[in-house]
Amino acid sequence: MCLRQLAVRPRTRLELATTMRKRGVEEEIADEILDRYDEVGIIDDAAFARAWVASRHHGKGLARRALAGELRRKGVSSDEVGEALDELDPDVEEQTARALVARRLRVESNAAPEAVFRRLVGMLARKGYPPGLAIRLVKEGLAERADAAEFADGIDPDALADAAIDPDQR
Repeated sequence: MCLRQLAVRPRTRLELATTMRKRGVEEEIADEILDRYDEVGIIDDAAFARAWVASRHHGKGLARRALAGELRRKGVSSDEVGEALDELDPDVEEQTARALVARRLRVESNAAPEAVFRRLVGMLARKGYPPGLAIRLVKEGLAERADAAEFADGIDPDALADAAIDPDQR
């Protein structure tokens, strides 16, 4: 059953253990199997984490925070998560966010600038980007549009980012 799971996509040790537990495999036997798989290199959570970060960042545009959450839910240790995320260059992360904004701005061409701003900052937040970066990139994107340049000039990214971090200051 583990090999069938691994044939579909790489899995973490926790995912395989969960599958075996659901199928009624005794915990001791499952541990022995998983230890052997670790030993021969069939499962490797660190390699899984690196591949996951590369795939999900480039495919879905997810930022560090979102990727870390996904990996923790899959049972990858904090050290392995940190090592995998260290391979993600902050400049590449910003370029990815900028590309997401540019792509979405093409679709949002007829909407009011206020609504576009909210939607795009919300999209970046859901993908795990920090508020300051999200607000700054959306402001820059809106400033390039003739119909939204005036609205973009009135945006104070620092004040909005501070409000997003500490909502009690409103």
